[in-house]
Amino acid sequence: MIYLFFALWTATAAAAFFARSRRTVHLLCTLHFTVHAAFAAMLLGGGLYGTSSGGFFTFDTAGTFFYLLMAVVATFVALHSERYLRDDDLKTYRVYFALLMMLTTAITGVYFADNMAVAWILMEATTLSAAGIIYHRRSEASLEATWKYLFVCSTGIAIAYLGILMLSAAVQNQSLDYAALRTMVADGNPLYLKTAFLLILTGYSCKMEIFPLYTIGVDANFAAPAPASALISTGLVNAGFLAIFRIYRLFAASEVFDWVRHVMILIGVLSLAVGALFLRRTNNYKRFLSYSTVENMGIAAIGLGVGGIGAWAAILHVACHTLIKSSLFLQMAVVRQIYNGYRINRIGDYININRIGAIGMIVGMVAVLAFPPSPLFVSELMILSQTLADGAWWLAAVIVLLLCIVIYSICYRIIKLCYQPNQDELHLSKIDSRLSYSALTLLAAALVAGFWQPEPLRRIIDLIANM
Repeated sequence: MIYLFFALWTATAAAAFFARSRRTVHLLCTLHFTVHAAFAAMLLGGGLYGTSSGGFFTFDTAGTFFYLLMAVVATFVALHSERYLRDDDLKTYRVYFALLMMLTTAITGVYFADNMAVAWILMEATTLSAAGIIYHRRSEASLEATWKYLFVCSTGIAIAYLGILMLSAAVQNQSLDYAALRTMVADGNPLYLKTAFLLILTGYSCKMEIFPLYTIGVDANFAAPAPASALISTGLVNAGFLAIFRIYRLFAASEVFDWVRHVMILIGVLSLAVGALFLRRTNNYKRFLSYSTVENMGIAAIGLGVGGIGAWAAILHVACHTLIKSSLFLQMAVVRQIYNGYRINRIGDYININRIGAIGMIVGMVAVLAFPPSPLFVSELMILSQTLADGAWWLAAVIVLLLCIVIYSICYRIIKLCYQPNQDELHLSKIDSRLSYSALTLLAAALVAGFWQPEPLRRIIDLIANM
């Protein structure tokens, strides 16, 4: 069944490349996301959930959960992109939307892939699609970011492939299905298993945007159009997270699992430290949001590392981060239209220029800071609680210290955006309050989760954490 959907998604994307009018592109994009809606409906109530397709895809809880999040975000991205690119010529317009549709298709494949080789292939497909979007502006900076993204991501994917081969050798199994590997990993060679995990984690870190290959995600989000950055920093990051998480759960039955958890803690702390440091130093709001993603994914990695309720909290953290960060990047698209840039030291007075957008930025920044009622407060509190329960006081102290730096940096930046005197030329005619209002709906959904985690959501996260 999924192959039919892949064919429809690919066909609409390919047709958009050759569309002769904006209207045609718009219709194809509408059709594309309508098919996504139909697919989501089949997952939720059409009997597709819990089944397998072709031996390579399984519609499990984890894939379904993250797919639904991505589908919602991608729809908002498409709607905002149409307005954001209204001044672009037809060629760049149609190429952008074609690549956007291809990217959502590739990400969907990663979510549901039940075979490590298939997930690897589709992860590389996301690289090619995202690279085209990053180069959208055809500037020197975007060209540099594109080449870096292609080189680093391709290198990372190659490293991950070596890890997959090493894992296959460790368990002496020719099948790369997760189910087959899960039954054999307990008897695997410990040295091979450790090497395999390090290689896969390093390789896929370029997608999850954690240490050591986090920088390429920051450059990509900086160069790409802001609406597309909302998808790259959430849907694509989640693909990296899910790929690493499946490997993490695969190793749960092995004797090296404690070692795996310690590695995740180390990587998480390093990512959190890098994010905190560069949040303090950067002078660009898009880079600022990108480093915030590095920081938040570091927290998620720490959650997986501490285990217990921390793993549960990591999944909640990633899910709610998806809604909050996509809302902020969509709001940042409005900022660029007004100021024609993101320079922290020059743009300001946003509270008087676009009050609704400023409120969205302030509330979003408060949410990403994990202040109550942010759902990130709930997840971070759970992770800290598990850390203290394990007696790791030093780790809790490091996390709190780094989070204090993050809080200071974000508060300082959002105050400057809203209240410092503006020094750049304004384009007030491009203010569209509808875009700010629509981005607020994603943020509102996240804030609801801060107040109330309904039983179905808890049950879903339970299933993912214990898969």
